[in-house]
Amino acid sequence: MSKLVINSYEEFEQCVGKELGASDYLKITQDMINTFADATLDHQWIHVDVEKAKKESPYGTTISHGYLNLSILPYLWNQIIEVNNVKLLVNYGIEKLRFNQPVLVDNEVRLRAKLISLTNLRGIAKAEIKVALEIKDNKRTALDATVVFLYHFNK
Repeated sequence: MSKLVINSYEEFEQCVGKELGASDYLKITQDMINTFADATLDHQWIHVDVEKAKKESPYGTTISHGYLNLSILPYLWNQIIEVNNVKLLVNYGIEKLRFNQPVLVDNEVRLRAKLISLTNLRGIAKAEIKVALEIKDNKRTALDATVVFLYHFNK
């Protein structure tokens, strides 16, 4: 899959209202879940206790943390788009975030993105991007949100 390459605010502006693309699939492994649990101190059994999850979880296995799913968005976003001539990129916010479906261990997920608006704030581009974290072979998304980035383009 090829990345969308943007070299200026004007090029970015031409993408408003358009789907920007989808990332490759990423497999969510138990090792990733455990590492995230260690980093966030969230060791709830539904995420990290494989044997208990097999017996007691309604999913029959462990599930990814919702915030782990959220935290991989920048990695997947960078597979979709390359924005050049930027001196600084800032995560500005997340709006309308919904966790729709659990991601089971060993599920594969990918990001799909659409640029819904681009606003010029005195030389800073405020991009609002509708994102969906899709689960392979599942009709429901893991999460939907509008992420907001501030791109500080070089003059």
